[in-house]
Formats: sequence, structure tokens, C-alpha cells
Amino acid sequence: MTDFNYDQTLHLKNLLSPDAIAEIDGWIKKYPPERKRPPIIAALKVVQEHNGNYLTEELMQAVAEYLDVPHIAVYEVATFYSMFHLNEVGKHVISVCNNISCSLRGADKVIEHLQNRLNIKVGETTDDGVYTIKTVECMAACGGAPMLEVDKVYHENLTEEKIDQILSDIAAVELNSKEMSNVEAKD
Repeated sequence: MTDFNYDQTLHLKNLLSPDAIAEIDGWIKKYPPERKRPPIIAALKVVQEHNGNYLTEELMQAVAEYLDVPHIAVYEVATFYSMFHLNEVGKHVISVCNNISCSLRGADKVIEHLQNRLNIKVGETTDDGVYTIKTVECMAACGGAPMLEVDKVYHENLTEEKIDQILSDIAAVELNSKEMSNVEAKD
């Protein structure tokens, strides 16, 4: 276990907003003081959300120091779960399940269609930074295969038409967001 150092703890506090720190502290309080590892997932989710949807080595180290756990404990969690991103990703990460049920029901066609529509390969991000495509193992939606997840929403029984509608809906939200930003900038 790492030696707890208050100055190191301030490091995370300098990297995150007070609201993010309060959210992490809320998770820490849910566990007995001697149980330091259970809040790792929640802390990483908060940190990732507040860092543009990805984790850096510095942020993982700061989380380890803040939780008073070995850095490797945080790194193991961050590298094991597909919900964590260790590189910059698009605003909307499209996670396509490619496990057996989804593969048998057309995951490869889903991936091919997304790659053609977005003009990127798996693991890449569109030039505008809006989309990233990645493949993931089982997302526990085998009955609705093939499926994907984007923006914390599962989309099942995918067809090309459904995929196109998902992308159109995201594009509409993006356009609306840009229009709102333009209006606010004029005010």
C-alpha cells in the first residue's frame, strides 16, 4: 500500500472540480474506512467524465493516492473494464459487442456499416472528434443481439436502418448543441 500523503491528495483536488471530489468522497463514505478498493470504479468513472471521457496516467496515479491504494490496483481496474478509455476518444463512443451471440447474429455487419458511415476503423475517432468505434466483449444483452452501446444507452436487434437512425439522432443532438452554443455566444 502507498504511504498516504496529504500533499498528494491535494493533487487530485487540483485536477478535479469540487463537485467531482465531493462525488468521489460520497462513494468513499459508502464503505468502511479500512475498505479502500471498492470505490475505485466509481472514482475512475467520475474522473474520466470530468476529463473529456478518458483517463491519463497522472489521473490514475492521483486516484490511487487519493484512495490510498497502490497505483497498480487502479491501473488494473482501468485496463480491465471496457468502459474506461486510456486514450482520447470521441464525444460519443460507440461500443459494439462482438462476443459469440452478437457475432453469430451479425456484429461484423454492424461494425462494417459503422466504419463505412463514419469513415473510420475500429479504434479510431472521426476527424471532428464526435465518434469513436470500439469493440467490446459481452454486454449482457445476448437476447437482443447484435447490439451496441452509445451514451449509456443499449441498442439491440440492430439493422442498418436502426444504426442510421442512431447516428441521425446523435447528429441532431450535436447540431442542436452547436446552435445553442452559437446563440449563447451572441448573447
